[in-house]
Amino acid sequence: MMRKDLTILLSASGSPSMPGQLECFRRNGERNIRIVGMDMSDEPSARYLVDTFYQVPAASEKCYCDIVLDICKKEGIDIYFPNISAEVSAVALRLGEFEAIGTIVSIADQKAVEITNNKLSAYRFFKTRGIGVPDFYPVYSAKDFVKGCRKLGYPNRPVCLKITEESGSRGVRIIDAARNRYQIFAHEKPNSFFTSYDDMLSILSSTEALDEMMLVEYMSGNEYTVDLLADHGNILYMAGRENVVSMMSIAQESVVSKIDSAYEMCRKIVKALELDGNIGFDFMKDANGNPVLMDINPRITATVSVIAAAGVNLPYLRVKQLLGETLPECQIDYGTRLKRRYGEIYTNSKGELINI
Repeated sequence: MMRKDLTILLSASGSPSMPGQLECFRRNGERNIRIVGMDMSDEPSARYLVDTFYQVPAASEKCYCDIVLDICKKEGIDIYFPNISAEVSAVALRLGEFEAIGTIVSIADQKAVEITNNKLSAYRFFKTRGIGVPDFYPVYSAKDFVKGCRKLGYPNRPVCLKITEESGSRGVRIIDAARNRYQIFAHEKPNSFFTSYDDMLSILSSTEALDEMMLVEYMSGNEYTVDLLADHGNILYMAGRENVVSMMSIAQESVVSKIDSAYEMCRKIVKALELDGNIGFDFMKDANGNPVLMDINPRITATVSVIAAAGVNLPYLRVKQLLGETLPECQIDYGTRLKRRYGEIYTNSKGELINI
Protein backbone atom coordinates (compact mmCIF):
# COMPACT_ATOMS: atom_id res chain seq x y z
CA MET A 1 0.00 0.00 0.00
CA MET A 2 1.41 3.37 -1.04
CA ARG A 3 1.57 6.00 1.65
CA LYS A 4 1.03 9.76 1.43
CA ASP A 5 3.45 11.63 -0.84
CA LEU A 6 5.98 13.91 0.87
CA THR A 7 8.22 16.86 0.04
CA ILE A 8 11.56 16.97 1.85
CA LEU A 9 14.33 19.59 1.90
CA LEU A 10 18.02 18.62 1.87
CA SER A 11 20.90 21.04 2.33
CA ALA A 12 24.37 20.55 0.78
CA SER A 13 22.54 18.85 -2.08
CA GLY A 14 25.43 19.45 -4.47
CA SER A 15 27.96 17.48 -2.41
CA PRO A 16 29.81 14.58 -4.11
CA SER A 17 28.12 11.93 -1.94
CA MET A 18 24.57 13.25 -2.39
CA PRO A 19 23.43 10.84 -5.16
CA GLY A 20 23.53 7.90 -2.73
CA GLN A 21 21.58 9.81 -0.07
CA LEU A 22 18.96 10.83 -2.60
CA GLU A 23 18.43 7.19 -3.57
CA CYS A 24 17.80 6.33 0.09
CA PHE A 25 14.76 8.63 0.02
CA ARG A 26 13.57 7.80 -3.48
CA ARG A 27 13.85 4.00 -3.33
CA ASN A 28 11.79 3.53 -0.20
CA GLY A 29 9.10 1.19 -1.60
CA GLU A 30 6.25 2.99 0.19
CA ARG A 31 5.68 6.49 -1.18
CA ASN A 32 6.71 9.14 -3.65
CA ILE A 33 9.10 11.70 -2.21
CA ARG A 34 9.72 15.02 -3.93
CA ILE A 35 13.16 16.37 -3.08
CA VAL A 36 13.97 20.05 -2.81
CA GLY A 37 17.71 20.69 -2.64
CA MET A 38 19.75 23.72 -1.66
CA ASP A 39 23.46 24.46 -1.84
CA MET A 40 25.91 27.37 -1.71
CA SER A 41 27.31 26.48 -5.12
CA ASP A 42 25.86 27.92 -8.32
CA GLU A 43 27.40 25.11 -10.39
CA PRO A 44 24.50 24.15 -12.70
CA SER A 45 24.66 20.35 -12.51
CA ALA A 46 23.55 20.36 -8.83
CA ARG A 47 20.02 21.39 -9.79
CA TYR A 48 19.57 18.25 -11.91
CA LEU A 49 20.10 15.88 -8.99
CA VAL A 50 16.93 17.05 -7.22
CA ASP A 51 13.39 17.97 -8.23
CA THR A 52 13.70 21.66 -7.28
CA PHE A 53 16.89 23.54 -6.44
CA TYR A 54 17.77 26.74 -4.54
CA GLN A 55 21.12 28.45 -4.19
CA VAL A 56 21.57 29.71 -0.62
CA PRO A 57 24.27 31.57 1.35
CA ALA A 58 26.60 29.93 3.87
CA ALA A 59 24.90 28.50 6.95
CA SER A 60 26.97 30.92 9.06
CA GLU A 61 25.21 33.94 7.50
CA LYS A 62 22.61 35.62 9.72
CA CYS A 63 19.99 35.51 6.97
CA TYR A 64 20.38 31.75 6.41
CA CYS A 65 17.47 30.52 8.54
CA ASP A 66 15.18 33.23 7.20
CA ILE A 67 15.90 32.09 3.65
CA VAL A 68 15.35 28.42 4.53
CA LEU A 69 12.06 29.26 6.25
CA ASP A 70 10.92 31.03 3.07
CA ILE A 71 11.83 27.96 0.99
CA CYS A 72 9.87 25.73 3.37
CA LYS A 73 6.80 27.95 3.05
CA LYS A 74 7.02 28.24 -0.73
CA GLU A 75 7.61 24.54 -1.39
CA GLY A 76 5.36 23.10 1.33
CA ILE A 77 8.23 21.21 2.95
CA ASP A 78 7.06 18.34 5.16
CA ILE A 79 10.49 17.38 6.56
CA TYR A 80 13.78 19.31 6.48
CA PHE A 81 17.11 17.49 6.84
CA PRO A 82 20.05 19.81 7.69
CA ASN A 83 23.28 18.22 6.41
CA ILE A 84 25.91 20.73 7.57
CA SER A 85 27.27 20.90 11.12
CA ALA A 86 27.15 24.72 11.31
CA GLU A 87 23.62 24.66 9.90
CA VAL A 88 22.47 22.18 12.56
CA SER A 89 23.55 24.62 15.30
CA ALA A 90 21.79 27.58 13.67
CA VAL A 91 18.55 25.75 12.96
CA ALA A 92 18.40 24.28 16.49
CA LEU A 93 17.84 27.79 17.85
CA ARG A 94 14.78 28.39 15.63
CA LEU A 95 12.93 25.11 15.64
CA GLY A 96 9.70 26.75 16.82
CA GLU A 97 9.49 28.86 13.66
CA PHE A 98 9.72 25.77 11.45
CA GLU A 99 7.11 23.96 13.52
CA ALA A 100 4.79 26.97 13.19
CA ILE A 101 4.68 26.60 9.39
CA GLY A 102 4.20 22.82 9.54
CA THR A 103 7.77 21.76 8.70
CA ILE A 104 9.34 19.00 10.77
CA VAL A 105 13.10 19.43 11.24
CA SER A 106 15.18 16.28 11.65
CA ILE A 107 17.57 17.40 14.35
CA ALA A 108 18.78 16.47 17.82
CA ASP A 109 17.90 18.77 20.72
CA GLN A 110 19.86 22.01 21.14
CA LYS A 111 21.97 20.92 24.13
CA ALA A 112 23.12 17.75 22.39
CA VAL A 113 23.91 19.72 19.22
CA GLU A 114 26.00 22.25 21.15
CA ILE A 115 28.06 19.49 22.74
CA THR A 116 28.56 17.29 19.68
CA ASN A 117 29.26 20.08 17.19
CA ASN A 118 32.26 21.29 19.21
CA LYS A 119 34.94 18.61 19.39
CA LEU A 120 36.56 20.05 22.53
CA SER A 121 33.23 20.28 24.40
CA ALA A 122 32.39 16.75 23.33
CA TYR A 123 35.71 15.31 24.54
CA ARG A 124 35.40 17.09 27.89
CA PHE A 125 31.83 15.87 28.33
CA PHE A 126 32.73 12.26 27.51
CA LYS A 127 35.73 12.34 29.83
CA THR A 128 33.50 13.33 32.77
CA ARG A 129 31.19 10.42 31.93
CA GLY A 130 33.99 7.84 31.82
CA ILE A 131 33.77 7.44 28.04
CA GLY A 132 37.19 6.91 26.47
CA VAL A 133 38.54 9.56 24.08
CA PRO A 134 42.03 10.19 22.68
CA ASP A 135 44.51 12.30 24.61
CA PHE A 136 43.85 15.94 23.72
CA TYR A 137 45.06 19.46 24.43
CA PRO A 138 43.26 22.79 23.77
CA VAL A 139 45.01 25.23 21.42
CA TYR A 140 44.28 28.96 21.48
CA SER A 141 47.72 30.24 20.42
CA ALA A 142 50.97 29.19 18.78
CA LYS A 143 52.43 28.75 22.29
CA ASP A 144 49.63 26.33 23.15
CA PHE A 145 50.46 24.38 19.98
CA VAL A 146 54.12 24.05 21.00
CA LYS A 147 53.24 23.04 24.57
CA GLY A 148 50.51 20.64 23.47
CA CYS A 149 52.73 18.87 20.94
CA ARG A 150 55.27 18.17 23.66
CA LYS A 151 52.59 17.03 26.10
CA LEU A 152 51.17 14.56 23.58
CA GLY A 153 54.58 13.09 22.83
CA TYR A 154 55.73 14.86 19.68
CA PRO A 155 58.24 14.34 18.01
CA ASN A 156 58.28 10.70 19.12
CA ARG A 157 54.54 10.40 18.37
CA PRO A 158 52.60 12.12 15.57
CA VAL A 159 49.75 14.43 16.58
CA CYS A 160 46.64 15.74 14.87
CA LEU A 161 45.51 19.39 14.96
CA LYS A 162 41.80 20.17 14.49
CA ILE A 163 39.63 23.26 14.50
CA THR A 164 36.93 22.35 17.01
CA GLU A 165 33.90 23.53 15.04
CA GLU A 166 34.81 22.59 11.49
CA SER A 167 33.73 19.49 9.57
CA GLY A 168 34.36 17.61 6.36
CA SER A 169 38.16 17.52 6.87
CA ARG A 170 38.44 21.33 7.06
CA GLY A 171 40.95 22.59 9.60
CA VAL A 172 42.65 19.21 10.10
CA ARG A 173 46.36 18.49 9.80
CA ILE A 174 48.62 15.67 10.99
CA ILE A 175 52.10 16.59 12.23
CA ASP A 176 54.53 13.68 11.94
CA ALA A 177 58.27 14.10 12.53
CA ALA A 178 58.91 10.99 10.42
CA ARG A 179 57.73 12.89 7.34
CA ASN A 180 59.89 15.83 6.33
CA ARG A 181 58.80 18.53 3.88
CA TYR A 182 60.36 16.83 0.89
CA GLN A 183 58.72 13.50 1.70
CA ILE A 184 55.32 15.19 1.94
CA PHE A 185 55.91 16.96 -1.39
CA ALA A 186 57.32 13.97 -3.25
CA HIS A 187 55.40 11.03 -1.83
CA GLU A 188 52.09 12.25 -0.41
CA LYS A 189 49.04 12.87 -2.60
CA PRO A 190 47.93 16.53 -2.83
CA ASN A 191 44.93 15.71 -0.62
CA SER A 192 47.17 14.46 2.21
CA PHE A 193 46.54 15.72 5.75
CA PHE A 194 50.23 15.54 6.67
CA THR A 195 52.31 18.67 7.23
CA SER A 196 55.53 19.55 9.03
CA TYR A 197 55.80 20.93 12.55
CA ASP A 198 57.64 24.04 11.31
CA ASP A 199 55.09 24.78 8.60
CA MET A 200 52.17 24.41 11.02
CA LEU A 201 53.86 26.62 13.63
CA SER A 202 54.52 29.25 10.95
CA ILE A 203 50.85 29.21 9.91
CA LEU A 204 49.61 29.59 13.50
CA SER A 205 52.11 32.38 14.20
CA SER A 206 51.05 34.34 11.11
CA THR A 207 47.75 35.58 12.58
CA GLU A 208 46.71 37.31 15.77
CA ALA A 209 43.38 35.50 16.24
CA LEU A 210 43.00 31.73 15.91
CA ASP A 211 39.88 29.63 15.74
CA GLU A 212 39.50 27.37 18.76
CA MET A 213 41.59 24.27 18.08
CA MET A 214 42.73 21.11 19.79
CA LEU A 215 45.59 18.68 19.44
CA VAL A 216 44.66 15.00 19.50
CA GLU A 217 46.84 11.90 19.55
CA TYR A 218 47.13 10.45 16.06
CA MET A 219 45.59 7.07 15.20
CA SER A 220 47.25 5.21 12.35
CA GLY A 221 44.49 2.74 11.40
CA ASN A 222 41.44 2.93 9.16
CA GLU A 223 38.40 5.06 9.92
CA TYR A 224 35.40 3.20 11.32
CA THR A 225 31.97 4.83 11.33
CA VAL A 226 28.79 3.81 13.12
CA ASP A 227 25.56 5.18 11.62
CA LEU A 228 22.43 4.91 13.73
CA LEU A 229 18.90 6.11 14.30
CA ALA A 230 18.05 7.11 17.87
CA ASP A 231 14.85 7.91 19.73
CA HIS A 232 15.63 10.29 22.62
CA GLY A 233 18.39 8.18 24.14
CA ASN A 234 17.46 4.76 22.74
CA ILE A 235 18.99 3.24 19.62
CA LEU A 236 16.47 1.93 17.10
CA TYR A 237 18.88 0.82 14.37
CA MET A 238 22.68 0.74 14.21
CA ALA A 239 25.28 -0.45 11.71
CA GLY A 240 29.02 0.11 11.39
CA ARG A 241 31.32 0.35 8.41
CA GLU A 242 35.08 0.35 7.95
CA ASN A 243 36.23 2.97 5.48
CA VAL A 244 39.07 1.23 3.68
CA VAL A 245 39.85 4.16 1.37
CA SER A 246 38.88 7.79 2.05
CA MET A 247 39.47 11.08 0.26
CA MET A 248 38.98 14.34 2.12
CA SER A 249 36.79 12.67 4.77
CA ILE A 250 34.48 10.95 2.24
CA ALA A 251 34.79 7.16 2.03
CA GLN A 252 35.69 5.87 -1.43
CA GLU A 253 35.55 2.24 -0.38
CA SER A 254 33.62 1.02 2.65
CA VAL A 255 32.64 -2.36 4.11
CA VAL A 256 29.73 -2.86 6.52
CA SER A 257 31.10 -4.52 9.66
CA LYS A 258 30.44 -4.80 13.38
CA ILE A 259 32.83 -3.92 16.20
CA ASP A 260 31.18 -4.63 19.54
CA SER A 261 33.27 -2.12 21.54
CA ALA A 262 32.32 0.72 19.18
CA TYR A 263 28.65 -0.26 19.32
CA GLU A 264 28.74 -0.24 23.13
CA MET A 265 30.36 3.19 23.22
CA CYS A 266 27.64 4.52 20.92
CA ARG A 267 24.96 3.15 23.24
CA LYS A 268 26.52 4.95 26.22
CA ILE A 269 26.80 8.27 24.41
CA VAL A 270 23.31 8.15 22.89
CA LYS A 271 21.90 7.50 26.36
CA ALA A 272 24.07 10.15 28.09
CA LEU A 273 23.09 12.88 25.61
CA GLU A 274 19.55 11.57 24.95
CA LEU A 275 20.33 11.81 21.25
CA ASP A 276 17.54 11.66 18.69
CA GLY A 277 17.53 11.13 14.94
CA ASN A 278 20.27 10.24 12.45
CA ILE A 279 23.69 10.25 14.11
CA GLY A 280 27.14 9.31 12.82
CA PHE A 281 29.98 8.30 15.11
CA ASP A 282 33.49 8.51 13.66
CA PHE A 283 36.21 6.30 15.11
CA MET A 284 39.82 5.72 14.12
CA LYS A 285 41.55 2.43 14.72
CA ASP A 286 44.72 2.58 16.81
CA ALA A 287 47.88 0.57 16.13
CA ASN A 288 46.25 -2.49 17.71
CA GLY A 289 43.10 -2.23 15.61
CA ASN A 290 40.90 -0.94 18.45
CA PRO A 291 38.36 1.81 17.61
CA VAL A 292 38.90 5.17 19.34
CA LEU A 293 36.13 7.78 19.21
CA MET A 294 37.07 10.92 17.26
CA ASP A 295 33.89 12.80 16.23
CA ILE A 296 30.11 12.77 16.44
CA ASN A 297 27.92 14.14 13.64
CA PRO A 298 24.28 14.86 14.67
CA ARG A 299 23.02 14.40 11.09
CA ILE A 300 23.01 12.01 8.13
CA THR A 301 26.56 11.06 7.12
CA ALA A 302 28.00 11.09 3.62
CA THR A 303 28.22 7.32 3.16
CA VAL A 304 24.96 6.20 4.80
CA SER A 305 23.89 4.73 1.45
CA VAL A 306 26.02 1.63 2.03
CA ILE A 307 24.06 0.95 5.23
CA ALA A 308 20.85 1.17 3.19
CA ALA A 309 22.31 -1.27 0.68
CA ALA A 310 23.01 -3.61 3.61
CA GLY A 311 19.32 -3.59 4.58
CA VAL A 312 18.86 -0.59 6.91
CA ASN A 313 17.71 2.58 5.13
CA LEU A 314 18.42 5.02 7.95
CA PRO A 315 17.36 8.27 6.18
CA TYR A 316 13.95 6.88 5.20
CA LEU A 317 13.48 5.15 8.56
CA ARG A 318 13.93 8.60 10.10
CA VAL A 319 11.08 9.87 7.90
CA LYS A 320 8.83 7.11 9.22
CA GLN A 321 9.93 7.80 12.80
CA LEU A 322 9.13 11.52 12.50
CA LEU A 323 5.71 10.74 11.05
CA GLY A 324 4.89 8.28 13.86
CA GLU A 325 4.64 5.33 11.49
CA THR A 326 5.33 1.73 12.53
CA LEU A 327 9.01 0.93 12.11
CA PRO A 328 9.95 -2.39 10.50
CA GLU A 329 12.44 -5.01 11.65
CA CYS A 330 15.61 -4.87 9.56
CA GLN A 331 18.42 -7.36 9.03
CA ILE A 332 21.94 -6.12 8.37
CA ASP A 333 23.95 -7.90 5.70
CA TYR A 334 27.45 -7.49 7.12
CA GLY A 335 30.08 -7.61 4.42
CA THR A 336 28.15 -5.31 2.05
CA ARG A 337 30.66 -3.12 0.20
CA LEU A 338 30.62 0.32 -1.38
CA LYS A 339 33.08 1.36 -4.08
CA ARG A 340 32.72 4.88 -5.42
CA ARG A 341 33.39 5.44 -9.10
CA TYR A 342 33.08 8.62 -11.08
CA GLY A 343 29.89 9.56 -12.93
CA GLU A 344 29.22 12.68 -14.97
CA ILE A 345 26.50 15.30 -15.42
CA TYR A 346 26.85 17.53 -18.50
CA THR A 347 25.43 21.04 -18.89
CA ASN A 348 25.69 23.45 -21.82
CA SER A 349 26.82 27.07 -21.80
CA LYS A 350 23.36 28.12 -20.56
CA GLY A 351 23.45 25.67 -17.65
CA GLU A 352 20.93 23.34 -19.30
CA LEU A 353 21.19 19.58 -18.93
CA ILE A 354 22.77 17.67 -21.81
CA ASN A 355 21.52 14.10 -22.25
CA ILE A 356 24.02 11.90 -24.05
